[in-house]
Amino acid sequence: MTDISEFRPLPEDLGEHELIVNMGPSHPSTHGVLRVILRVDGETIVDAKPDIGFLHRCFEKVAEGWTWQQVVPFTDRTDYVSAMTNELAYVLAVEKLAGIEAPERAQVIRVIIAELQRIASHLVWFGSFANDLGATTPFLYAIRERERILDLFEAVSGARLTYSYMRIGGVRNDLPLGFIEKTSEFLKLMPGRLREYENLFMKNAIFMARSKGVGKLTADQAIAYGTSGPVLRASGVDFDIRRDEPYAAYGKFNVTVPVGINGDVYDRAVCRFGEMRASLDIIEQALGALPDGEVMAKVPRVLKPPAGDVYFRVESPRGEVGCYVVSDGGPNP
Repeated sequence: MTDISEFRPLPEDLGEHELIVNMGPSHPSTHGVLRVILRVDGETIVDAKPDIGFLHRCFEKVAEGWTWQQVVPFTDRTDYVSAMTNELAYVLAVEKLAGIEAPERAQVIRVIIAELQRIASHLVWFGSFANDLGATTPFLYAIRERERILDLFEAVSGARLTYSYMRIGGVRNDLPLGFIEKTSEFLKLMPGRLREYENLFMKNAIFMARSKGVGKLTADQAIAYGTSGPVLRASGVDFDIRRDEPYAAYGKFNVTVPVGINGDVYDRAVCRFGEMRASLDIIEQALGALPDGEVMAKVPRVLKPPAGDVYFRVESPRGEVGCYVVSDGGPNP
């Protein structure tokens, strides 16, 4: 038999009970293309070496050949599960650089859309997470509810995954007829569905046994590793960009921020469920405060921001998403 050890050398210090596991680049538990070389001892990850770049498509370089407005569709593809949030980070960065302020109605619409996107993204997390643990039914339930949000996004943008809805200076078009009513129906439906999910999954003895005390990160570790979003807050760090550095119209609304204690898998799940409830509350506030008016500022057809650079960050469903834009005073980034 051929000795393959020379092709797959093992670390000399590999423990007796340790294994080297290649996770990816195409693996059923990952939802993207990523390879991580793991050293594990039972369910404990001793070491991890990421191998990234499988989906790198030179987005930054490609953007240099397009106008500022034409870059929006590219931002959708950086995270197709929460495309609206990526668009928002980019247009806010350019607006700050160019000194453009979107109309008040557009700012509130951005909040509504961003929070719907947060719920849709967390539903994908919940369904995929449950499915990875062998629970198929929660996945089907989560996708069922996500479809309601995608219907709303299709009504407002014409697309269900990559929307190109945000614009430098506002949003592409106003909310269509029936959007507010259908969103209100969704707000009434979801609290009951979330309770059902928690009873079905979060209170399940098997799930609790496999998640409590697993993957713990202290607050200091979470900060040192550069985590953000629900992962950071589950470790007890009370920070949310929407509340602490308000953008769009978030400063006008009460933003509840769920914070965990133990920093384990279970607390991260609890935080995400809490965020979905908080998003429902923010959307309800925004619908009640939606002003009349235009949804686009007067922006030159060929935008030429002054020379300079800006970094702008927003709170995406998975944490901080920042966009760094540089202008030489021309029509292209």
